[in-house]
Amino acid sequence: MKRIIINVFGLVQGVFFRYTTRKVARKLGLTGYVKNMPDGSVYIEAEGPEDKLKELLQFAKKGPKHAQVEKTDYEFKDPQKQFANFDYTF
Repeated sequence: MKRIIINVFGLVQGVFFRYTTRKVARKLGLTGYVKNMPDGSVYIEAEGPEDKLKELLQFAKKGPKHAQVEKTDYEFKDPQKQFANFDYTF
């Protein structure tokens, strides 16, 4: 088990990024959350098996259909086991 923090930059708000991220993360069996940031980026924090987190990262680098991801920063950390499911916040 690991935790990943992902910051996604570009045209990533108003294109169903949070909704699609939640759908992908739940399908992968991950827990955590995704939220829009005031600077126009998207923040993702997720926990689960490292291979599944890497799949989520690959999705985040591309995003949903209408997104235009310019940059993705990420880091792996030790899990905190603080999430019951994967959701999005406002």
